Amino acid sequence: MSRLFGIFLGAAILLPSSLQAQAVASDNPTLVGAPAGYAAFVRLFEDWRRYVEPPTKDYLPDYGTAAMQRKAAELPVFRQRLKAIDRSGWPISADNDYRLLEAEMNGADFNFRILMPWARDPTFYANVFADWSDVPLHEGPYAQPHIDLYKLKYPLGAADQAKLTAMLGAVPEMLAAARSNLKNSNAKDLWTYGDRAFKEQSAALAALEAGTLVMRTLDGPTPATMTGARPALLKAIRDARLATDDFAKWVSAEAPSKTGQVGVGKENYDWYVKNVELLPYNWQDQEVLLRRELERSIAALREEEVRNRALPPITPIDDPVAYRKMAEAKAEKFSKFIVDTGLVPDRPYIRSAVEGQTGTYVPPDKRNFFSHITALDPLPLVSHAIHWVDLARLRAEPHASPIRRAPALFSIYANRSEGYATAFEEIAMRAGLYDDIPHGRELVWIALANRAARGLASLYVQSGEMDLAQAGKFHAEWTPRGWSDPDSPLVGFEQLLYARQPGYGPSYVTGKLQLDRLLANASHQAEQAGRPFLMSDVLARTYAAGILPWALLDREVNNIAQ
Repeated sequence: MSRLFGIFLGAAILLPSSLQAQAVASDNPTLVGAPAGYAAFVRLFEDWRRYVEPPTKDYLPDYGTAAMQRKAAELPVFRQRLKAIDRSGWPISADNDYRLLEAEMNGADFNFRILMPWARDPTFYANVFADWSDVPLHEGPYAQPHIDLYKLKYPLGAADQAKLTAMLGAVPEMLAAARSNLKNSNAKDLWTYGDRAFKEQSAALAALEAGTLVMRTLDGPTPATMTGARPALLKAIRDARLATDDFAKWVSAEAPSKTGQVGVGKENYDWYVKNVELLPYNWQDQEVLLRRELERSIAALREEEVRNRALPPITPIDDPVAYRKMAEAKAEKFSKFIVDTGLVPDRPYIRSAVEGQTGTYVPPDKRNFFSHITALDPLPLVSHAIHWVDLARLRAEPHASPIRRAPALFSIYANRSEGYATAFEEIAMRAGLYDDIPHGRELVWIALANRAARGLASLYVQSGEMDLAQAGKFHAEWTPRGWSDPDSPLVGFEQLLYARQPGYGPSYVTGKLQLDRLLANASHQAEQAGRPFLMSDVLARTYAAGILPWALLDREVNNIAQ
């Protein structure tokens, strides 16, 4: 089975509810109650997910020019097979699966024609991950196979030791090949900032070897205990770390010679967001919308400050033990709140998913934008951690459709995942989360302003109007209270990610706005039908549909045939 296809972190409902239980239990769930032609479609999807992996031998991928040209030449065959599928009479849910696969094929096309991360982007080759991402796949494009340390059970058994030894053993040769693959890359900022991921990878490998690595996972901080590690594994870790260090130095040394811009340009950006993200907003629309959200959030902040003018400020807690106790209480409050209000259906995994991400005290001199917020009140970012409830749902309630069980490629998830997490901060606030903590509302508006500013800056990077240094300054200047430092590792990481993956930076806001559209359509339908609008019902149906582009979610949740 394909490694990509084998990652089943799925979501919601393709089949009629009466057939779901037997579908999940079946060896081929899509055949239970599925429409005509759907089984052939699933076979195409399985073939597709094998195709998108690079040619690989002993965990060593081939991203060379010839291999990628062969892959690109095969793409039209998959498009023809997809086009040949007769989906006449398919229900919206099945048709949405079709459109999702079509979007993935468009994503591959964009990568072959425009993005070419294997040939342009040094960070692409940083493929060792200690932490579980808070979205369905790692943020941005990375070489396969991903070496996900957090997926292993520690201390490692014999089989996992052998597998990890082999995977890490391929890293030095992959990085050696990357130097050749990147020989024609001239995107200056990808090189100027490109050593950062490898320094982080080296640090993770050093901690793994020392047995001190603590990984962020869905189940909370998890130590990577190296008890019983064999010499061969320790050598593979060390060799991968040394090769990583050498690659970081090479990227840094090459950076001054690069002169090209990193953005894909407005025309290519418009094609990507329309055909891959399935967004109704092009570059120009997004500039207007993000500018509006930036202005709205800053104005709302200043209005909140007037409202709260006579109230005492939030007093930061400077004792780490006391802070942790407070943060745990906030996480518990949030878990109870979202269930009691009906914003999230009551499930046994909700509390553990939220509490697993409870933050710890950060000293004033170590704070970045997010820890400036959490030092005063963790709740805005606890609200954003609805991400982890999503992931827990994917694990506990896998979707009946294999197309949705396998996380969407090419960051197609971004608007749903990041947009919903951003929206949820404001949803929870409006639902009453801060009724007893008025200054907390100010923090929600500051967080939204930051996300709008950084997304707007990323648009200007994609259009070629800013480089990453200028984007970082814009991002920081428009973040209220001076809490964002343009020279911080956080800002550098964010703007580099958004440069590497078009559409990701704005997705926090564009996704949030598309949720508004879905809710407005649901409200309109309810009023026209003379029935009550139930937020809990609409959101439950949205969760059940899975991590899909909002255009598809709107069709499915609101039963919009088109």
